[in-house]
Amino acid sequence: MSFFDTLAEMLVLLFAIFCGFAANRLGILGGETDRKVSRLLLNVTMPAMIVGAVCTGDALPEAAVVLGVLKVSLVFYGLELVFALAVPPLLGGGPGQKGVWRYTLVFPNVGFIGYPVAVALFGPEALFYAVILVLPFNLLSFTLGPLLLAGAKRFSLRQTFSPCVIASILALVLALGRLRPPAIVGEAAEFVGSITVPLSLMFVGSLLAGLPLGRLLASPRLWILTAVRLLVIPAALCPMLRAMGTGAMVLGIAVTQMAMPAAVNGSLLCMEYGGDAECMAQITFVSTLSSIVTIPIVAAVLL
Repeated sequence: MSFFDTLAEMLVLLFAIFCGFAANRLGILGGETDRKVSRLLLNVTMPAMIVGAVCTGDALPEAAVVLGVLKVSLVFYGLELVFALAVPPLLGGGPGQKGVWRYTLVFPNVGFIGYPVAVALFGPEALFYAVILVLPFNLLSFTLGPLLLAGAKRFSLRQTFSPCVIASILALVLALGRLRPPAIVGEAAEFVGSITVPLSLMFVGSLLAGLPLGRLLASPRLWILTAVRLLVIPAALCPMLRAMGTGAMVLGIAVTQMAMPAAVNGSLLCMEYGGDAECMAQITFVSTLSSIVTIPIVAAVLL
């Protein structure tokens, strides 16, 4: 896929953010409506998307292939945790901001933006590999994520039994066991889950509507964090996976997924469990805007 084709894919996603921004300014989104939208996403549409991703399609990979991709995911998330420990103290900021820095470094937007980019770059068969790679993300994002963003005081065991966590465990069992529920179940889950990506991006756009654009684009911390998220970590991951002998397709998917911007889930979790929602929305916007250019560059240079 050419640089400009990938660029076009990213512009479509950015358009959804601007739609949310406009909806807030028109009085359609914002305030209590945003809180209800976040709960709808976390409790209904996102669990449906997670389950639907492994319930549709022609066939799942063999269990050995799934385990191989999960092995790659251990390196994937292990590397991110190293950066999450090392970089935030260098950037400084308050406790809420440091929580956002850590979340951004650990959780790229592998689901919302990663899926369409993986398919665009590597073909429809890449979706299964991307889904398996993302399964640990779904589990960690809704357990470790609130802890990173809100701290131990706002963390409770109840969060580990959220609908998204339960859906992630179910999806992992289905993938490893190569189990398929009736086709109508997968189609229904995929249908409901299909609104998650555009609605989540519009939600972020609504959060950004109240932020001054000049301050948003002038913060050096946001740009440094964005460069680490989009360029430095993918560049570090690529040689590690080559040394492991990872296959070309899985390596390409993993490296491009690592080059994704900050996960939209962070804004949802800040709204639900506490955290610096304004700062999270800022880094989500800046990194998503920058990824329009950086993802095609990573795909061209590293792969």
